[in-house]
Amino acid sequence: MRDTRRAQSLVLINTGHGKGKSSAAFGVMGRAWARGWKIKVVQFVKGGKWKVGERKLAEHLSIELETLGDGFTWESTDLEETAAKGRHAWEVAREALVSGSYDLVILDELTYAINYGWIGLDDVVQAVTGRAVKTNVVITGRDAPAELIEVADTVTEMRKIKHAYDAGIGAKKGIEY
Repeated sequence: MRDTRRAQSLVLINTGHGKGKSSAAFGVMGRAWARGWKIKVVQFVKGGKWKVGERKLAEHLSIELETLGDGFTWESTDLEETAAKGRHAWEVAREALVSGSYDLVILDELTYAINYGWIGLDDVVQAVTGRAVKTNVVITGRDAPAELIEVADTVTEMRKIKHAYDAGIGAKKGIEY
């Protein structure tokens, strides 16, 4: 049997082009809530106008969830405003990471803000590694940068094998949102 130790906190990344990155993060959210953890979720792409299931669940469980984006970049009418919202979301997230107020911080779709150049990768790596000692972190989004993967404890890549969207089937309430 292998010797194991308990970490004070962990960093998990759900990345890849398959479905389930955010869904897995919200599964962790539910498990953490059941353990009495204080939780904060920051969503980098979804905006306040989105009627998503995770918001309803978070409200029902009294979990802090902030949807600070304004949607997909290809739908943006003002990319500078979209980028500014991403930078603001990062400021909110960074404060949550260092505050010591949360047992779990979920950074949903953070990788897009990094990969689009809205926030600096070095800043993210520094904030994640310098987080409060008992703050666990779950990061989601496609194409997680290697430097972020390096500092994570667990990285899962979701790989698409088949997706309903490819057959012309749109997003389904309760499944995708």
